[in-house]
Amino acid sequence: MKLVNYIILFIILNCTTSLADIQSSFLAWKENFKKNALQNNISEKTFDKVMANVKFLPNVIKYDRYQPEFYEDTKTYISKRTSLKKVSNGVNFYKKNSNLIKNIENQYNIEKELLLALMGIETNFGTYVGKMDILSSLATLSFDERRSEFFSNELIILLRLIENNQINYKTLYGSWAGAFGYFQFMPSTIKNYAIDYDKNNYIDLKNNNDSYASAANYLNKIGWKNDKPCFYKIDLTNQVPKKYLNVSAKKLHDKKKLKYFRQYIINDHILDKKFDNLTASLITPDKDIIPNAENLSPAYIVFNNYEIILKWNRSLRFSLAVCTLKNKFKNEL
Repeated sequence: MKLVNYIILFIILNCTTSLADIQSSFLAWKENFKKNALQNNISEKTFDKVMANVKFLPNVIKYDRYQPEFYEDTKTYISKRTSLKKVSNGVNFYKKNSNLIKNIENQYNIEKELLLALMGIETNFGTYVGKMDILSSLATLSFDERRSEFFSNELIILLRLIENNQINYKTLYGSWAGAFGYFQFMPSTIKNYAIDYDKNNYIDLKNNNDSYASAANYLNKIGWKNDKPCFYKIDLTNQVPKKYLNVSAKKLHDKKKLKYFRQYIINDHILDKKFDNLTASLITPDKDIIPNAENLSPAYIVFNNYEIILKWNRSLRFSLAVCTLKNKFKNEL
């Protein structure tokens, strides 16, 4: 056998052993997690039934480490998600569901264009909701150390929803991160904001009625304002202090009123003066993520509505894409 074949065999055996070790550790984690679940009012019957086939999914870890938000530049990220085809699909979806969408827009005071944008980016208007086993995805991410506490809490909430017969666990297929339905709700969002809009005693987030109403209710409750801006793309002067430049979506810092930031904005004529007293932040989303990115370009001034979308998905680019697609729909509907 050639040396290269020995090397390949060595790699395969080591990877297999490593995966076997992980699977063994995962089973031990599941036993410990069961104790936690029982302490959080999940019955042993429910846990054993629901978690029986849950397994460690290596691809989930790979997806978690290689999200588009971590490597795509802003222009690429936005253009992929706000294409002409996406707009066309959204317009067609709206025409087929206009009565429902108009009623929900009026009832919850959330713009139809925003709801279309979110649904379009999350699941391409319900045509791709994900095929991952959500219970296994959440268990894998709970077992992983990167954000174990967050995903463990989400898994406990999901088990409680199943315990209370609010969700059929056999339908739980969605995104690798554990999100579900046409608008990709995490379990905590389902618990706090999902609505049985058609009054059939079952919340079905793969149904236009319940999913649309739930998304609108969520946005309404967390503070979206129809008459306020989301962001403006701007050109910054070299004199802008670096402390004002946000590069992370975790928490926007050094906020000021729009009128204060005008002194650092070259194209400030595009900013409506009626928003001068709104609190704003500056973001430079490519800096510190994209290799060799410019310090001041691209740059945006963002407002509270932008941060509302950050609560939906804590990604600077995601919020920009949603608001960009929303504006494109305004020109079409």
